[in-house]
Amino acid sequence: MIVLASQSPRRRELLANAGIACVVRPADIEEKPLEGEPPQDYVQRLARHKAQAVQAAAEEFILAADTTVAVDGLILEKPHTPAEAERMLRLLHGRDHLVLTGVCLRRQDNYWTAVEETRVWFIPLREDEITAYARSGEPLDKAGGYAIQGLASRFVEKIEGCYFNVVGLPVSRVYRMLRAAGYSFTEG
Repeated sequence: MIVLASQSPRRRELLANAGIACVVRPADIEEKPLEGEPPQDYVQRLARHKAQAVQAAAEEFILAADTTVAVDGLILEKPHTPAEAERMLRLLHGRDHLVLTGVCLRRQDNYWTAVEETRVWFIPLREDEITAYARSGEPLDKAGGYAIQGLASRFVEKIEGCYFNVVGLPVSRVYRMLRAAGYSFTEG
């Protein structure tokens, strides 16, 4: 059995769409970067801490992930207000940025970790577009202040890498990690 250490409905849906059954047991940890911590290290650390925070039976696989957006080494987490979302969108528009997801798979005392990187390019945005999108409410629970699968899809010029990573979970990477860890997909 796979235990998803996340409350994210997007992660749960991505796994279900790929035929990967799971139960949800969210991890409750503080999500804050350490002083000077690179974005790649940050998402990997959080994913591992989430995997460690969830209790599991011996036969269960714990799957934890953390996604963030980085531009010029600056970590853009989830905005809490439309004003924070506007600030993030002004940093992203008309240029590229990285979406990073740290993934940790744990079974008992064994850990498999990875960081998936996807480069995303935004078109230049007008100020009224930034304001309208920020006020739509969509950015408020999304890393970097946007949802590629939602209204912000119109801002994305191109991506390089895994689309599902930008949604919140690099499904193919997770599948390969589960296979490498010996998970049996026939037993669910």
